[in-house]
Amino acid sequence: MSEDTTTEAFLDFLDALEAGIVNARQHIAEHKGVTAVKEDTFNILKFDKQEGSKIGEFEVAYERNNLPEKWTPAYSILRKNNATISSRYHGDGYLYTYWLYGEGKIYRQARKA
Repeated sequence: MSEDTTTEAFLDFLDALEAGIVNARQHIAEHKGVTAVKEDTFNILKFDKQEGSKIGEFEVAYERNNLPEKWTPAYSILRKNNATISSRYHGDGYLYTYWLYGEGKIYRQARKA
């Protein structure tokens, strides 16, 4: 195995390990009734502003515009929690709500007071 291949395999392992840790924290939080996932998990993504006629201003993060090690944990949390536009994901103190729609996109919108 070349050094480049070994390094790439190790980085893939670290990405998988990080996603597993985030999932484990989320699972523990669900059973304890607290939110262990910090909003920073989502805030580190690159979002583009958009506006819709029905929901107003919102933002979209595209998988292709984000690093896999940042994208994967956030996407996994939303997918595991079945986050949709009608059942958005957020925790105490979050500034935004998050959901999935289609492949390779994470949506967010500022929480209403």
